[in-house]
Amino acid sequence: MSNLEQFNTDFYQSNYTIDNLEQSYTASDTYGNPYGASGQQAREQSQSGPCVPPETFLPSRHTGQFFQPVSNVDYYPQSPYIDSFDEEPPLLEELGINFDHIWQKTLTVLNPMKPADGSIMNETDLTGPILFCIALGATLLLAGKVHFGYVYGMSAIGCLGISALLNLMSSDGMSYGCVASVLGYCLLPMVILSSCAVFFSLQGILGTMAALLTISWCSLSASKIFISALDMEGQQLLIAYPCALLYGLFALLTVF
Repeated sequence: MSNLEQFNTDFYQSNYTIDNLEQSYTASDTYGNPYGASGQQAREQSQSGPCVPPETFLPSRHTGQFFQPVSNVDYYPQSPYIDSFDEEPPLLEELGINFDHIWQKTLTVLNPMKPADGSIMNETDLTGPILFCIALGATLLLAGKVHFGYVYGMSAIGCLGISALLNLMSSDGMSYGCVASVLGYCLLPMVILSSCAVFFSLQGILGTMAALLTISWCSLSASKIFISALDMEGQQLLIAYPCALLYGLFALLTVF
C-alpha cells in the first residue's frame, strides 16, 4: 500500500507553477494577436476612418472587343481516312454482285439468237445461278417433289464434267466458277418448265415436247455463251451436246 501511494505521488509530481500559467497566458495572447498593439491601433484607425462607397469595389464594364477565333479549314490538312472512305466501292460491288450484269446475262439466256458478250460472261458470278437453283427446287416442291438434293448434286457434278471438257477443247480454258455461272444462268428455261408443272401434268405428248424444247433452249444458250467467251467458233454443236445431256436430267426431274 505504501508503495502504491509513493507511485501516485511520483506520477502526479510536476514542476508546473502559477508563474508558468501566467507566461502561457501571455504567450497565448501574443499568438492570438500577432500584430500586437500596433495592429489594434491600425484597426481602430481604419474603423474610425471615412466610409468608402461600395461602388468602388464593383467591377468596371469592359468596353473593348472580344476576340472570336475563326477556324481556318485550309490550315488543317484533311485526314487520309476520310478520302479513303469516300473512295471505297459499294458493298455489293465488293461482294461481286452486279445487277446490271445479272440482267444482261438473263436476257442473253432468254434470247438464244442474241449474241453474247464474252467479257461479261467470263465472270464468276454465282448470285443468279444460286437463285435459279433455289427457284427450281421451290417449284418442284410446289408440284409435290422434294428434289433439292438432286438439283444441287447434279449441278455440281455436271459443272465438273463440263469444265473438264472445255479445258480439253480450248487452249485458254475456263475456271470452274465461270462454268458454274454459265450453266446456272442457262437453267432459267428449266425453271419456267417446272413452274408449268405446278399447274398441269407434263406426262404426255405436250409435256414431252415442252421438255425437249426446253432442253434445246438451255443447251443452245449455254453453248453460245461458251464459244463467245472462249473464242471457239464452229464448235457450238460439240459443246451443246454434253450440255443437253446435263439439262436432260433436270427435265426428267421436272416431268416425272
